[in-house]
Amino acid sequence: MENSEITRLLWIFSLENSVKFEGKPNLKAVLGKLIGQNPELRSQIKGIKPILDGIVLEISKLTLQEQEAKLLELKPDAFEKKVSKEEKKELPLLPNFQNYDKIVMRLAPYPSGALHIGNARMVILNSEYTKKYNGDLILFFDDTIGSPKSLRNTSKAKYVLPEAYELIEDGLKWLDVTYSKVFYKSDRLDIYYEYCEKLIQRNMAYVCFCTAAEFKNKYKDCKQDCPHRNQTLPFNLKEWKNMLNEKYHETEVVVRLKTGMKQKDPALRDQIIMRISEAEHPRVGTKYLVWPMLEFSWAIDDHLIGVTHILRGSDLVKEDIIEDFIWDCFKWKKAEFIHYGRLNFSGLSKNEENLLSKTNARNNIANGTYRGWDDPRTWSLQSLKMRGIEPKALKDSLLDLGLSINAINFSVNWLYSKNKDIIDEQSNRYFFVEDPAIIEISDVPFSNFIAEPMLQPTDPQKGRRKIRVDTSNNKLLILISRADMVKLNADQIIRLKDLLNIQIKSISVKDSKIQALFHSFELNRDYNIIHWVPRQENVKVSIIKPDGTVSMGSGEKNLENIPLNKPIQFERYGFVNPIKWENQTLICYFTH
Repeated sequence: MENSEITRLLWIFSLENSVKFEGKPNLKAVLGKLIGQNPELRSQIKGIKPILDGIVLEISKLTLQEQEAKLLELKPDAFEKKVSKEEKKELPLLPNFQNYDKIVMRLAPYPSGALHIGNARMVILNSEYTKKYNGDLILFFDDTIGSPKSLRNTSKAKYVLPEAYELIEDGLKWLDVTYSKVFYKSDRLDIYYEYCEKLIQRNMAYVCFCTAAEFKNKYKDCKQDCPHRNQTLPFNLKEWKNMLNEKYHETEVVVRLKTGMKQKDPALRDQIIMRISEAEHPRVGTKYLVWPMLEFSWAIDDHLIGVTHILRGSDLVKEDIIEDFIWDCFKWKKAEFIHYGRLNFSGLSKNEENLLSKTNARNNIANGTYRGWDDPRTWSLQSLKMRGIEPKALKDSLLDLGLSINAINFSVNWLYSKNKDIIDEQSNRYFFVEDPAIIEISDVPFSNFIAEPMLQPTDPQKGRRKIRVDTSNNKLLILISRADMVKLNADQIIRLKDLLNIQIKSISVKDSKIQALFHSFELNRDYNIIHWVPRQENVKVSIIKPDGTVSMGSGEKNLENIPLNKPIQFERYGFVNPIKWENQTLICYFTH
């Protein structure tokens, strides 16, 4: 066994042991497993121990999440058994489902951008539950309020994007999510006005003129009523009408719900339910000035559309309490709340840390840093589709997590593992060399030759592809990747896959050129095998990677005949999704 393979196994066994025992690998157990599976290595223990010591030292510098991500890089199916035994379960029954004639649930995206991988869990859980109970799923665009004046025209501003409506529906279609109705909160302002006024009339809400800082510092933090809380009903109704009649500007006045100024949680003390926003709305323009807050609008809409079960992240319990309070005010039947824990993503590069930020994605699209919503750095559903991720892979990897209330560490390598299971057998293989270097091979005993690599090694019935090479004056020019070139040594014998064996004579890293001699044709597995493309006949390839960088190289001529938007595998490089030809270059997205 080669040293590189021994090192690889030591890394895998050490990481498996470390993850199992909360970040602390047991050297004796790791060494025992290696020898147990490879008895022939027993005589090499003295040389193996220092390698293992170094690996354990490196692992000790990693967090548990980083260890899990590293393990999945080396062994994509590392957690397959764990998931199938512990987490791959049927979704738990909805609470009190038997009390409802029909289960009704809703998706509530805020249209500030495309749905991303972080939103997908909410979408998939709602969709699967309504399928399970043959219920109704409603798409309800939560397009209420624009950004407040303090954030407007800043990079932190959150507002509705006109194109987001279509992007969201496009993402749902890709995930094969069906819904029975579509609603827009921006169409329902008169409804919110009606119920806000009813709360005022019932002395459950009041018009407040305190500034945000004044209310917090003088009253909320001190558990004291503000001066406006006990205003008369006629005064509140008059000022409410003044708000609707545009007598006030943004931040000057709000409507507060009398949730109580003695609440234990300060965040629940006399919540705002209506405020003024002067931001122009992409659907209704400046028709409305007064807009509802999230919790209030949902309390009204969930009742009116007959929602029976509400799925929310565990960080949104406050919304439950406000909805519940309003339902009590109107003596309405209550829906069931179900919560799930936060997803923490791992297995990402430092450049991918903002994958869940629509605001970050929107800003980078606007300033030209990103190519659009299908840029892989957005991690939008559009970008996953462009990369060649199958919707079933995303769905399965998220459903495997179940409905735990606890935070879950989700490695994108789980998604990649699921996706590989789907696309591996259908992805034909081709040669690609990144950042090419030239090999000039002398003394070649043919004028032309046709190499015939297999299209799919696991399915011989798919046949072989043909790659023609031609010589001139017994010399053959071949391209290999620069990454392979820098690993070569003079006098080394290597095999060009499915072609011939050569002996390296000299290497010029500066010029990216190698001189070599023909050695033999016979396959010898002791030689390093390197992929290649002919110097004379190849195609330019550009690969957009998940971190936004672009890899340039050359691919075999057969790429000219492949279908677009169907994943292929570049051997020893990875899966890619070819999307288009541009300036005689095949543009691909890296899959994994």
